[in-house]
Amino acid sequence: MVWGMKHRTPTLHVSTRPLLGMAAASMALLMAGCASNGMVAGGTAAPAARQLQVCHAEPVQIYIGHNTVASTLETIRQKSGSYLLRVLREGQPTTMEYNQERLNVITNDAGKITALRCG
Repeated sequence: MVWGMKHRTPTLHVSTRPLLGMAAASMALLMAGCASNGMVAGGTAAPAARQLQVCHAEPVQIYIGHNTVASTLETIRQKSGSYLLRVLREGQPTTMEYNQERLNVITNDAGKITALRCG
């Protein structure tokens, strides 16, 4: 036995306010994840998913040599069946991901179409 020493257990003082805040935030996230029922604000139904529009470059190869004016580009996009159209200059660096709904229109410095490729 040691004289003059008292045995104490350490006391941990923790504020419950931050814990309650984290618990409330976690519950809100969980409830938000479960709340999606196909309805949007105001109780109206969410719009249906759009139909896939796959690119077909073969029908538009006749446009090689044409200028890249807006009306021609829109005609090319529609006739190719693609959803997206991207205009690129020859040799321009691009992203390499393949997108089956995109038509790439490759042009020269004069703005003439030199190639039409899906992707």
